[in-house]
Amino acid sequence: MIRFFSYSRFTTFLLLCSSLLYLSRLPLLPARIIPDAVTVIPETQNATWHNFVRLIDAGKGSQLSGVADLKRYFHRFGYLEGTNFSSFGSSGSNLNFSDLFDGQLESAVLSYQRNLGLTVTGKLDSATVSAIMSPRCGVADSASPPSPSKLHATKRFAYFYGRPRWQRGSDGDGDGETMTLTYAFSPDHRVGYLSAKDVRRVFRRAFDRWSAAIPVSFRESEEYGSADIKIGWYRGDHGDGEAFDGVLGVLAHAFSPENGRLHLDAAETWAAADDFDGVTSRVAVDLESVATHEIGHVLGLAHSSVKEAVMYPSLSPRMKKVELKVDDVEGIQALYGSNPNFKFNSLLASENSSNSHGVGMTGVRRSSAAWNHFALLVCLSGMLLSCI
Repeated sequence: MIRFFSYSRFTTFLLLCSSLLYLSRLPLLPARIIPDAVTVIPETQNATWHNFVRLIDAGKGSQLSGVADLKRYFHRFGYLEGTNFSSFGSSGSNLNFSDLFDGQLESAVLSYQRNLGLTVTGKLDSATVSAIMSPRCGVADSASPPSPSKLHATKRFAYFYGRPRWQRGSDGDGDGETMTLTYAFSPDHRVGYLSAKDVRRVFRRAFDRWSAAIPVSFRESEEYGSADIKIGWYRGDHGDGEAFDGVLGVLAHAFSPENGRLHLDAAETWAAADDFDGVTSRVAVDLESVATHEIGHVLGLAHSSVKEAVMYPSLSPRMKKVELKVDDVEGIQALYGSNPNFKFNSLLASENSSNSHGVGMTGVRRSSAAWNHFALLVCLSGMLLSCI
């Protein structure tokens, strides 16, 4: 049988070709980029987030299948009101959202675009959909969710509502110049393919980055039950009201002070090796990058709108992002003060030098953008194949 011309297939084909043309024009920079980071094509994605590609170019007044799921996404991350809103978001799976792109959703999209440094349009352009589909932290953003879970935004960095911070640790009273917090790993919730030695090494480096900036030190403890910070890997619904969602999607989450829980999704492919040595999975997630980010939450920082900052909410597969930026340091020092040995001017000079030469995190940001566009391209390819 001969297949006749289909306008919908032709439109999809044009959209795919446009994406290819755009990718071909992305500039190459002499930045330090993790091998394969730019050309990553995801092996699998969070199923619900994958389907958001069908909402590209939707705007206020649209009625499309999948908009209700998008509303649940925005509810979970603090952009839409709803019942049962937790301290850092709720999946919203029990909320009866409609598929109408209404005024509330438009406001949510506008807030999301501002928070993530995107072009503010109120519509689901390709850059916004790519950002929505990116793997990210499960903590809600600072978009003014309902009280008492509201986040207090200050400049680019943000705090949890009330600006909570640690007042004392289990290994000190916090009255001296340096506070000591203990951390421990759950003996029952780990991933078998990562050695305890590698995990300890990665977290030690992550904690050291924060303690270099503030007068807080961290000590590993063998007593999990009494540790200030409790670290573990979990799957799906694990009893804290914030179920993980499988490969990619939400990577990890942590609670504000002085709760101390730090949870990572056991369904991810975690990499503890420098530069992903020996890790072949194209959806591998850098453990040190996520650990550094989540420790920021444990200490009291919410998400930053600065894309280069460690506290930015999303992280692409095979991307390494571990060095604190000026925004991270300014935010955490406003809570705890400065480590007397920390040289802020050196950090500022280093960051300015990297920005002026187009290297450092700029290169990582471009690699992240490239991954997002490739992920979007894969989704569009699937749509095209389903139409032909």
